[in-house]
Amino acid sequence: MALFREAIQDVVPLRHDRTEPFRRRRRPEPAAPGPAPRGEAREELPADMAVETPEELLFMRPGVQQRVVRELRRGRIPPADCLDLHGLRVKQARPVFARFLRQARQRHLRCVRIIHGKGRDPSGTQPVLKQKTHQWLLQRPEVLAFCSAPRFDGGTGATYVLLSRKKANSTPST
Repeated sequence: MALFREAIQDVVPLRHDRTEPFRRRRRPEPAAPGPAPRGEAREELPADMAVETPEELLFMRPGVQQRVVRELRRGRIPPADCLDLHGLRVKQARPVFARFLRQARQRHLRCVRIIHGKGRDPSGTQPVLKQKTHQWLLQRPEVLAFCSAPRFDGGTGATYVLLSRKKANSTPST
């Protein structure tokens, strides 16, 4: 013990007043709208009604592991396909969006990227396609989680979407 005390006699304790206290991140509130009829999204809000869209998007359904969403946010689950909605109006974008998600699911894709951009409405307050994409994704039961893409892959102008695995139809063997 004397040898240890001799070895640490010149050690100066660190000052603790310069460290930041650990802060827990707030968990995203799960929002689970009812399923849309026949797997299609429905328009629940009037087209002219604004939906407040935060700069960074984050959503996960109950039961989705936070670890998976963390990997999605960091870009460690690479998107298998990408949809670019740039230059489309909302009326044009909606069917393209629905078809893309339907085809992604049929192809058993786990993660896709949707580029909506940051184009604002005429008043300059809300990103139009980003706001609608957010709304449409919340209405799709096959969407397990989504978040803004990492900065290297579009940042807040794109969204990573985690899709549920399509259940194979069980066919009786004869």
